[in-house]
Amino acid sequence: MRLKDKTALIFGAGQAPGETPAVGNGRAVSLLFAREGARVLCVDRHLDSAEETARLIRDEGGEAQAVAADVTSEDEVKAAVEACTDHWGRIDILHNNVGISVEGGDAPVTEITTEAFDKIVAVNLRSMVYACKHTIPVMREQKSGAIVSISSMAAWENYPWVSYKATKSAMIALTQQFAIQNAEYGIRANVILPGLMDTPMAVDRRAEAWGRPRADVAAERDAKIPLLGKMGDAWDVAHASLFLASDEAKFITGVALPVDGGRGLKVG
Repeated sequence: MRLKDKTALIFGAGQAPGETPAVGNGRAVSLLFAREGARVLCVDRHLDSAEETARLIRDEGGEAQAVAADVTSEDEVKAAVEACTDHWGRIDILHNNVGISVEGGDAPVTEITTEAFDKIVAVNLRSMVYACKHTIPVMREQKSGAIVSISSMAAWENYPWVSYKATKSAMIALTQQFAIQNAEYGIRANVILPGLMDTPMAVDRRAEAWGRPRADVAAERDAKIPLLGKMGDAWDVAHASLFLASDEAKFITGVALPVDGGRGLKVG
């Protein structure tokens, strides 16, 4: 019960379609936080998906609510923050888990369109700014809070597409800024850099976009991982998030934590 009596606001708590047993980062984090005692507000663009995550939590005896929000809309993000404070009176944990790449039209810099670049920046980066803009005042008043955001090892690796790399790199810089500017209020901010993960968004969407069998795409990704030749999964990200959100990490802020099975050690 490492999050007992804490309230968590999770953006991207739904689930992208995919093959069982794969689960997405947002749903895994939501379930694990609830199992550790947190009250969870599940936020997703698709209300039915957010409600499914909340139902799974309640079926296990946890406490959860669901709301819909398009994270590219400041008004909708603000409304989600207000829904959390209206229902539970506080926000102890903010988890930013929204992100797109190829499905948003990402491409090499010589091929990227303005529309695709703007869309990916809005979803991946502007959403984080909106969420922090409206949550940090709540945390400052409480004199406590933990912000955990999901970037990517793409920020550090030789990644082929420009928009995802740019936005995920910027998330690290913003996390450091939020950490130092809010330390006096007892607010911590950290960011996780997942590597190649076996999730519906990472594998199923790529397989669909490329017109290839999922198993083939997964096998190629597995072969790139030094640690046992196997991708991680959403639970690896969830457990890292749990640690950074909990009081066990009370003296950790401004950290970018790779969760990548050692693949980042091959960079350079």
